Amino acid sequence: MQPSRDFSNQASSVNSYAAVHSSSLIKETGPTVMRVLIADDHGMVRDTIAAFLSSEGDVQVTTAQDLDSAFEILKDQGRFDLVLLDFNMPGMNGLAGLQRSTERFPNQPFAILSGSAPNRTAQEAVNAGAMGYLPKSMGAKSLLNAIRFMASGETYIPADLLRSESETPDHPLKSQLSSREIEVLNGLCRGLSNKEIARELDLQEVTIKLHVRTLCRKIEAKNRTHAAMIAKEAGLF
Repeated sequence: MQPSRDFSNQASSVNSYAAVHSSSLIKETGPTVMRVLIADDHGMVRDTIAAFLSSEGDVQVTTAQDLDSAFEILKDQGRFDLVLLDFNMPGMNGLAGLQRSTERFPNQPFAILSGSAPNRTAQEAVNAGAMGYLPKSMGAKSLLNAIRFMASGETYIPADLLRSESETPDHPLKSQLSSREIEVLNGLCRGLSNKEIARELDLQEVTIKLHVRTLCRKIEAKNRTHAAMIAKEAGLF
């Protein structure tokens, strides 16, 4: 007959091991950090954006002053959640630099950052593979929301840049709405809630509700869903 074995000490050791490693796992599993690389030769712009994003706590920012430096960082540090490329910095040559970037790092999301490119560049950049286009004139909160939006895999172009300079500016619906109402309507077409549109435009949610009500009345829409359908069928966005 086999002598009975005392598992109490073994069980105690297992429990202690589980407790220690569970505690370690909890400590290591913190909030998800968004990694952003900003490549811009204008130090003040680059550092200001970097400082604001870093202040969020869950954003880790790395900077570069030209395209070649950005390439070296990507080579050494791997994939970022988003890379912002200044349209006119050394090495870019406009959209040619974007094409070089996407060819060299095909799995890396890129976006264009610019203060002087013509409006049509926004759509051209997206057509060339960018996740979006950010004017340097954007407000800080709007910029942050747009970066988070693109880092999540969505495409972003400011509503007022959606239409190419070569297109007819006097769209029937556009002539009925204010520029802010058009921005709100664009959000509706993308399926955003009032709260999400408010964040994107840096406005109060109650203000968005008023804009939705007004634009629905102007274009004779029954509700927000109907308004989005009217805009899409008319080819506004």
